[in-house]
Amino acid sequence: MPRGRRTPAGARGFTYLGMLALLVLIGLLLGTAGEVASRTAQREREAQLLWVGHEYRTAIGRYWARRRAYPQALEDLLGTTPLGGVTDAPVPVRYLRQLYPDPMTNAADWVLVPAPGGGIMGVASRSQRAPLKTGNFDPDDQAFALATSYGDWQFLFQPGMFRRRATVP
Repeated sequence: MPRGRRTPAGARGFTYLGMLALLVLIGLLLGTAGEVASRTAQREREAQLLWVGHEYRTAIGRYWARRRAYPQALEDLLGTTPLGGVTDAPVPVRYLRQLYPDPMTNAADWVLVPAPGGGIMGVASRSQRAPLKTGNFDPDDQAFALATSYGDWQFLFQPGMFRRRATVP
C-alpha cells in the first residue's frame, strides 16, 4: 500500500500562517469600513441638525414677526390657537409642522435659549460630541466654525438678523 507524500519539515504550518495573515488583513479592512460608515452617519446627522435648527429658527422668526413676542414653549410653534386668542376668527397659524427631535441625541431634549424679555429665542443640541464640519457654513451660521461641540451650534432668532428659508438637505 503506497503512502502519501510527506511535506518537507520547513513547509509545515505555512498555510496556517497565510490564513492567519489573511484574517488580520480582513479585520483591518472591516475596521476601516466601520470607521467610514460611522463618519458618514455622523455627517448625515450634522446635515439633519442644520436643517432642523434652521426650521426652528425660521419658525421662531415667523412667530415673532406675527406676534412681536417670542414663544414661551416650543409647542407654541405648532400654532393651535388663533392669533391673539380671538374666538370669532378661528384661523390657527402653524409656524412648524411638528416638534423635531435632536438628530444628535435622537430625543426631543433641546436646550432652549431664553430671550432677553422672556420666551425662547432659539434652540441648541444637548450633544457634547465634537462636530466634523468646521467650515463652509451659511452666512447666518458662521459662528459655528469655532464650535467645540454640537451644543455650541445655537440656532437663534434675533429681530433684524439675516433670515432665510431653510431647504431640505
